[in-house]
Amino acid sequence: MVSTADEPSMVLIARHDLKMSAGKLAVQCSHAAVSCTLNARKTHARLVERWKNAGARKICLRVDDLASLQRLAGQAQAAGLVTYIVKDAGHTEVPPGTVTVLGIGPAPRRAIDALVSELKPY
Repeated sequence: MVSTADEPSMVLIARHDLKMSAGKLAVQCSHAAVSCTLNARKTHARLVERWKNAGARKICLRVDDLASLQRLAGQAQAAGLVTYIVKDAGHTEVPPGTVTVLGIGPAPRRAIDALVSELKPY
């Protein structure tokens, strides 16, 4: 049996300062989740399968601003985790190129928790 700390998970970290609507947030998180999954399949196919078979756990958290999101992205990349930064096309609520969400994973839950344990749910 796999321990909870070893179970794969994904985290979607959204910028709270953008005050995105619920629909916009959902779409931006979806972009991050799909892109992370596709990227992870290239290098961590077995982990992605474990993650999918275990229910594809995803958690949405928030950061206060772009600098906080970029700092977390750097830490996740330095830890060897799959990441994806969503830059919006600018058709609705935010200007083109606005960084909205950071996706991390799927990865072992303990690796993700080590980076985001201080963050609050969105």
